[in-house]
Amino acid sequence: MPQLPDDLDAVAVRTWCSLALEALGRERAEIDAINVYPIADGDTGTNLYLTLESASAAVEAVFAAHETGATAPATADAVRAMAHGALIGARGNSGTILAQLLRGMAGVLADGGDAAHLRLALTSAADAARQAVAHPVEGTVLTVAAEAAEAARGEDPDLRTVVTAAYEGARAALARTPEQLAVLGRAGVVDAGGRGLVAVLGALVETVTGQAPVRGPRTASGNAAKTPVTVDGGSVVGLPVGGTPVEGVTEGGLPASAPVEGPLDCPEDGSAGPAFEVIYLLEARDEQVARLRTRLDALGDSLVVVGGDGLWHVHVHVDDAGAAVEAGVEAGRPYRIRITHFATESGHDVRVQAEPAQRAVVVVVPGDGLAGLCTEAGATTVIARPGEPPASGELVEAIRRAHAREVVLLPNDAALRHTAAAAAEQARTEGVRVALVPTRAAVQGIAALAVHEPDRGFDEDVVAMTAAAGATRYAELAVAERQSWTMAGICQAGDILGLIDGDVAVIGSDVPHTARTVLDRMLAAGGELVTLVLGEDVPDALADALEEHVREGHLAVDTVVYRGGHQRAPLLIGVE
Repeated sequence: MPQLPDDLDAVAVRTWCSLALEALGRERAEIDAINVYPIADGDTGTNLYLTLESASAAVEAVFAAHETGATAPATADAVRAMAHGALIGARGNSGTILAQLLRGMAGVLADGGDAAHLRLALTSAADAARQAVAHPVEGTVLTVAAEAAEAARGEDPDLRTVVTAAYEGARAALARTPEQLAVLGRAGVVDAGGRGLVAVLGALVETVTGQAPVRGPRTASGNAAKTPVTVDGGSVVGLPVGGTPVEGVTEGGLPASAPVEGPLDCPEDGSAGPAFEVIYLLEARDEQVARLRTRLDALGDSLVVVGGDGLWHVHVHVDDAGAAVEAGVEAGRPYRIRITHFATESGHDVRVQAEPAQRAVVVVVPGDGLAGLCTEAGATTVIARPGEPPASGELVEAIRRAHAREVVLLPNDAALRHTAAAAAEQARTEGVRVALVPTRAAVQGIAALAVHEPDRGFDEDVVAMTAAAGATRYAELAVAERQSWTMAGICQAGDILGLIDGDVAVIGSDVPHTARTVLDRMLAAGGELVTLVLGEDVPDALADALEEHVREGHLAVDTVVYRGGHQRAPLLIGVE
């Protein structure tokens, strides 16, 4: 039996993230089913899961960096990675709030993980989340977080006591949410986001006690909810709210049959909701974000802005999606922009469900420039920014967004092979036919996309794209961060490295000379087309010089140049 932690060190944080992800995975469908506020779009459980998946992946990355060391990472590194991962991977209103809750906890737990620090962390989390929401509403996850922090107050020095008290306080608060928010009471369910938070806190209980807590909300009196029983030929009676039986609802707050009729998805004033959900990450200064909040608040509702230290996650529901994005551009540099359209149908806000296309391509790209290029070619893109590889959930979301019966997935990174395979398998369980073409670089993805023909047979198309990718050798230039041994010898910090097919083949002192050497080595084996993808800080003069170098030294070889935007490598090279 593993030793139970006396405080929340890095190993405990890692365990907590893993157990929380498992818990949300188990309860995701049920949480989705009770999602009626602020929009009944049935994705709260999924959004929480994807947010936690990103947080967990960030923590795992910290541990992976210490695999060769004798000690575990510092607690501060683990909790900050957890918070950062949640921030960059946050999904929807609920996921954005969860990211802020984790950020609020991380700011305190970085200084210590004992009982006293955990109490402060819970309070900091609840306060930070409430401040991030433009117009806080009681009966939501904000209330559950506040009650969890209140229940954990005291002087008991035992970590297990604090964690258990917080969990029980959250359960009791969750059971009362239908009394506080009318839309929940009419539906006979508890708040979906609050239930997700209870699952996350339950995972924390299991982390420090070694035992999984009892599932389901508590009644207002603190007694456990009654186990559902079958009556009237199949309806279910339970106690999901403060001791009051609600017909058709299970213990966890999940409707046992069809959704309750009525305007469950409308704001409390009964008006129709905005048409779009807009989400993006934003690099901006604090004073710019303050002005952004004011502008977005005037444009719509469900405004949540979380983050800090120059990086923010923005979520808002608006009628004018363009204006919301434009506000972000004026405040700083928005990226990972996602816009979801809600259509009004019989008084209910539901996601638009057009007839699916026959085939689509989902491609991972390293920068905005290639994202625009691939989008123009008809592909659905996922941007992998430096240090921020997409999680499997993000790839699954992109496959859903492509809305097609058949999907070709191009990961464009050898490190994403397992992630992409997991996403493809998940999409297949949802009825989508997915083929994974194992592209290892963006230039291979470009080559594959260039031969894509949606009108031919699926298998034939996949074979052609795979062949095009396989016939493309790839290289990239990188800057050495420290002295180290490589396949080409010893490099020093600041050296320019030329990697061919993933291995260091050239060590140079400047980008132009190294790029020419790499090109010559690649073209020595022959080639008909060179593809150059320039990073955002690389001048056009370099592309002109390399194109001239190819033309003078290698007859009948064409060169194409693309701007990759903000990407990890200053230069990507492909040779077909």
